[in-house]
Amino acid sequence: MNRRAAGFTLLELMVAMAILALLASVALPLAELSVQRNKESELRTALRQVRDALDAYKQAADEGRIVLRPGDSGYPRTLASLVEGVEDAKSPVRSKIHFLRRIPHDPFADPGVPAEDSWGRRSYRSSHASPQSGEDVFDIYSQSHGVGLNGIAYRDW
Repeated sequence: MNRRAAGFTLLELMVAMAILALLASVALPLAELSVQRNKESELRTALRQVRDALDAYKQAADEGRIVLRPGDSGYPRTLASLVEGVEDAKSPVRSKIHFLRRIPHDPFADPGVPAEDSWGRRSYRSSHASPQSGEDVFDIYSQSHGVGLNGIAYRDW
């Protein structure tokens, strides 16, 4: 009676390892693509939140709810003022208007950088083609040099 030893042959193990390697080489790029999509979604959401808050600040200034100095554009001087709030000039009781609960962090920036510093800031008097910071914050943009899946640089979103 011939009894065959239980176990796998070297050839069977090599085929199994080749199949696993092939599956891993397909899964890794898909995982990286998924991570990039998630970061892009976070970037879109963060830009929308801050830009909506900037617009709400400007609207409150236009309505006279925020006291402006001569020459002010009506946009906040810093991103932090969106969170800290400003005095409501039209409120009979001393109250503040808050526009954000927190400043979102640019998902493509270094996690060690504070959220406010993770964004590039464009002042009202700055051109869109060459954004520069100034006395106020008219808009924000990602400082990442990367390009999105849609082919547009993150800083142009």
